[in-house]
Order: sequence, then C-alpha cells, then structure tokens
Amino acid sequence: MPEIIKVLDKLSAKRSLRNTIYLSSIIIFFTLILIPPILGVIMKWGEMEQVLSQPKLMSEALNAIGNSLWVAIFVSVIDLAAGIPMAWLIARGKSKWLNVIDTFVDIPFIVPTATLGYSLLLFWSEDGLSSLFGKSLISPGWLLVILLHFTFSYPVVTRVMVGALLDYKLEYEQASRTLGASPLTAARTVTLPILKPSMIASFILAFARSISETGATMMVAGTAFINGPLFIKKYHDLNQNGPLVFVSFILIVIASLIFITIKLLGPRLKLPVRKVWPNAERKLSSSGVTASRNGLALLIFFALILIPSLFVAFPAFKAIFGGTTLSQALSGSGVWREYWQSIILTYFLGGIVTLINMIIGLPMAIAIARKTFGELPSIILDVLVNIPLVVPSVALGASLSIFWKNFGFLPEMGPLIFAHMAITYPYFVRSMSAAIERINVNLEEAARTLGAKPFAVFRTIVFPLTKYSMLSGAIMVFTRSVSETGATMVVSNLVTAPVLLVNWVKSGVPTTILGLGCGFLILFSFIILLILRLIVRGREVY
Repeated sequence: MPEIIKVLDKLSAKRSLRNTIYLSSIIIFFTLILIPPILGVIMKWGEMEQVLSQPKLMSEALNAIGNSLWVAIFVSVIDLAAGIPMAWLIARGKSKWLNVIDTFVDIPFIVPTATLGYSLLLFWSEDGLSSLFGKSLISPGWLLVILLHFTFSYPVVTRVMVGALLDYKLEYEQASRTLGASPLTAARTVTLPILKPSMIASFILAFARSISETGATMMVAGTAFINGPLFIKKYHDLNQNGPLVFVSFILIVIASLIFITIKLLGPRLKLPVRKVWPNAERKLSSSGVTASRNGLALLIFFALILIPSLFVAFPAFKAIFGGTTLSQALSGSGVWREYWQSIILTYFLGGIVTLINMIIGLPMAIAIARKTFGELPSIILDVLVNIPLVVPSVALGASLSIFWKNFGFLPEMGPLIFAHMAITYPYFVRSMSAAIERINVNLEEAARTLGAKPFAVFRTIVFPLTKYSMLSGAIMVFTRSVSETGATMVVSNLVTAPVLLVNWVKSGVPTTILGLGCGFLILFSFIILLILRLIVRGREVY
C-alpha cells in the first residue's frame, strides 16, 4: 500500500494527468448527465407553439411557474431555519442515540416520492392525525403542498449541514470562547460564517428539490393548486409536449439566474450581523434555552417530518402481528415475488450510481471549488451542475426517455443508471464543492511549499477536512436513487421498488400489503445507512 501511495503521489505531480482527470469528469458530466435531458427537451422544441399560440394556456403556465417558485423559495428558507438547529444537535450532541436520529433524518429521502405524498395525505386526513379531531385538519391544496415539500427537502439541508459541522474543527470557535464570547455569539460570528458555503449549497439543493418534484405533489395538491411539474403532468398525459418544453425551459432559465446571483453575491453576504449583545446572547446560551431549542427541533422533526413520512408504513404492524401477509411476503408468493426482485434491483442500482457519482463527481467538485479553469468557467460549471435538479422529474423522465430511445442497442440497465446519475449527481458535487470551498487554500499551499504532491495534499488535508461531507453527499445520492420514481420512466421492463409501490397505490393494493412493502424498503435502507455511519463516523464528538 505505501508503494501505491508513492506512485499516486508521483503521478499527481504531472499537470497533464491532473488536467486529463478534470477534463474527463467534465466531459462525462456533459455527455451522460447534462446533455441527455436538455436534448430530450430540444427534440420537442417545435411543440412549444402549443403554449405560445394560446393566451389562456400561456397564462395557466405562467401561474404554475409562479407557484413553483414561491413555494420553493419559502420552503427553502424554513428548511434552513428548522434544519440547522437539528444538524447542530446531531453534530454537537453527546447522546449515544444521535446516530439513530441522524439516520432517521434520511427517512423522507428513502420513502418513494409518490408514496411519501400519499403518506402525508393519509396522515393529515380524517384517517390520520385528524381522526382525533373528527375532521381533516389540512385539506389538499397549497398548505399541504408546503408541508410535503418541507418534509422531503428538510433532509437535504440537515444532511449537508451535519457533514459541514462534523468536518469543521472547533479551534476558531473555542478561541472566541476563551476570549469571553458566549456559545451563541461564537457560533453566530465565527462558525456560521465559515459554514456559509454549506448553507448556500443547502438552500440551492432544497430549492431545486422543491421546484422539480412531481409525483408526491400530485398526491396532495388537490384541484385548486397547480405548479410547474403538475402543469407538465396534466398536459403530458394528454400527449401534449409543448407545455413540458415551455415550463421546463422557463424554470431552467429562472433557476439558473437565481443560482448565478447566489454564486456571485453569496460570498459577499455579511453573515451574520456583526454586532454583539453580550448579556442577551449569554442568556440565550444557557442550558435551559439550549434544551428548549433542541426540544423544539426534535418536536418539529418528529411531528412534521418523521411520523407523517412513516404513516403509510404503519399498517405493516397489522401484517406483522396478525394475518398471513408477513408469511406470504417472506416466502415471496403472489405479488411479493416481483417486490423482492425490485428491491434487489433498487439497491444494486443505488450502490452503482453512488459509486460512479463519487468517482466522477469529486474531480468536478474540486474544479468548481478551486476554480481550476478560472473563475468564469467555475461559475458556469457550478450553475450547470444544478440543471438536472431543476427539470421537473416528470419532464426529466420523459426527456431522457426521448433521448435514450435513439440508442436502442443499449441494454435497459444502461439508460436506467444514466437517468439515476442525472437526478443524483448534483447532490454529491454540491455537498463536496461547498466542503472544499470552506478549506483555507493557504493550508494546501503551505503543504505544497513543503514539497507535498497534489495527491498527498488531498489525502492529508482535504480528505480529513471533508470526509463527513463526502459521506453526506454519498448518502444523499444513495437515498435519492433508492426513492426515485419519475426518472425511471426512461425504461419500461426494469421495475424498481418505488415504481412498484406507486403501481400498488394506483391499482388499489390493500394498505396492509402497501404498508409492509414500504416498511421493508425503509427498514433495509435504515439498517444500511446506520451501519455505514457507525463504521465511518464512529460518533466522533468534538
């Protein structure tokens, strides 16, 4: 092993080899991730006339786009407000149960999107929590859409911020504490400014996740609310691709402008307010206030995120403690034979996609964070990486299907892997680029002046300071792949577990079977992620 490391160190000193690696990652990104969905839209460009020539349809489309934008912005803001305290508790808490809670945070990412929407609809209806009050607390519409989008985007913010806080070394914060600053003052004036790149990355990922979701939103929107993805779905079902092209194009343009603005102005934002209120902040740093903050963070998580997400799986307990459903499931009889096949495919696909995205995404993240090819190319790449996230999932699946049909010689597993790479790639790159950006470049330059080769700098400085962000990015890629439904439209013969569960919902499969199917998927994913955390993290507490 030392000999291999020496060889890699020596090879990394060759500029031509480094540039080849960076350029290869960029070429793969354009070829397999960015260009296919964009070309799929462009191939139907002429059909945009369907919208442009009809003022009423144009007005409906613009209203849907507006709904998508304001919901995404609002949800992303409350995600940060609720997710950062939870991430702080997970990263800084000392309870032995925090690894379990940390894994629970990923549950909404594991539940298939359409099934998640169905779960929230059940929870807030008369059959769920509202049964205590004799009526539905929240009817389908914009409020339930906001709760849903908060539920599935909250894990994105929490996951990125947990990785950032675990990577962050406390020396600066401890120095400010020794100079008399209260914990709140130190966190507000020292820690959060250093973690600003991760906060920006969290906002962008939550925004993009909200603006593109289709299947889950369709379950809870009702008839009075329509956003961009639902507008596309409505007319795509009528075999009209014009709305798909128009709305996708407008959302990509507007979101890209927002991302460029954030990229340019984000580093210049003075976060937070520099003024200090010693007495007030010392009181707010007391153990009682801290315990209340942690309690509120846990209450929001369990009441608004975890329990509504798991509600669809609760009938699984009925299957476990009574009837023959569990024995049928374990024996693989009836519908369960296809289910177990879909589970194997889902986890195999998730593992392959995670591994590939880490390999091709790390050079891209470094190129963006360290401006390898200059500042302007870095900004352009940074924006382009987010494009697959912004395209509504139903449009992404349809456009990828249009594109990959031209390569009929490929086995279906190929387009399926490429589709899942497209929908998950930004999560890893965004998480890692923010983590690398946090590292003071002077540390790397000092190592180089002392004779360290680029690979030695990476393994001794960059990797130790970003390993938890790397884990967080990998977890987001894996969980997003495991739960993805819309992008899987690219193939017809390979059925993943999320697609199968959505088919069960549509076909009216009994809730006991549906709940047990969701329960197995959640349980297996939970065990995999918990084991991974215990191995990699080992509950390292600062």
